[in-house]
Amino acid sequence: MAAKKGKVRVDDKILRLTELGVLLAIIIIMAFVPMIGYIKLGVVEITLITVPVIIGAMVLGPASGALLGFAFGLTSFLQCVFGLSAFGVALLEINPLFAFLVCVPTRTLMGWLTGLFFKAIKQENIVGYSLAGLLGSVLNTLFFMTTLIALYWNTEFLQGLVSSLGATSVFTFVVALVGINGLVEAVCCTILSAVICKALNVWFKS
Repeated sequence: MAAKKGKVRVDDKILRLTELGVLLAIIIIMAFVPMIGYIKLGVVEITLITVPVIIGAMVLGPASGALLGFAFGLTSFLQCVFGLSAFGVALLEINPLFAFLVCVPTRTLMGWLTGLFFKAIKQENIVGYSLAGLLGSVLNTLFFMTTLIALYWNTEFLQGLVSSLGATSVFTFVVALVGINGLVEAVCCTILSAVICKALNVWFKS
């Protein structure tokens, strides 16, 4: 019996590593194939690459969520480095360290907290999946915008963007920059995360 249990544990670890590898591959593909991970709408983007991070956080736990979030953040930073995002390039030119902080720790923390939240609510159903999906999307926007404003608010680039959007305060700037896009992103991430996790749950139990 002990051997069987050991075998199950080994098989379990292999399955989890395989799932993690697949999600990491999906993140890389979504990051660098146009119009899959990021849907560009003017200055800002609707980010769907949060979906595999959120799914991993729910299915594999907080640590995996953090790792997948780190991968998301790193690919986001590499987009700045490779010139694939005009907004990111501008941030990188002003301060590379700040650009890294805006991209990477924010997404890592998002994945970790989403996993912790889902683990805490113990709801492996459509409601739990939807709540975690919504939280992941909101945290991604919240952490990104908070770090961006904290580090770049007094720069000529961001102040120029503030003026072009007609914003009169930090709040109106955030609303103008990510208002509708952020709402669409949250709805998409909530629905996709819930549907995919529910399907995976049914498949694994069948």
